[in-house]
Amino acid sequence: MKKYYSITELTREFGVSTRTLRFYEDEGLLHPERRGRTRLYRAADRRLLQEILRGRRIGFTINEIREIVHVYKEPPGEIGQLKMMMKKIDEKREDLRQKRRDIDETLTELDQAEEACLTRLVEIGVGS
Repeated sequence: MKKYYSITELTREFGVSTRTLRFYEDEGLLHPERRGRTRLYRAADRRLLQEILRGRRIGFTINEIREIVHVYKEPPGEIGQLKMMMKKIDEKREDLRQKRRDIDETLTELDQAEEACLTRLVEIGVGS
């Protein structure tokens, strides 16, 4: 395994911009070493970036990701992090289920509105 990764290597590997990596750095999530103006990311930074991007894909906010990362670094450590992660996953899952119910309800209302429009058009003698 490589000791260090350049910003270019990570942006290519993960399909993100250098601006994205700098953003995560500014947010205190990544802490690359610096040699002059060059950022050098360790294997741990690479793994953390992978987890950050995964968290973003499943809908976690930057603050939620920061909280999860912080729990890992402090007691209770990994156990606390995993428990927190499971709790947040349950919350996200329920949010998504509620959004699905809301979308289904909205689609039903749209179908009903469309049907009412079509019915009225027929009543006034206009073809669809």
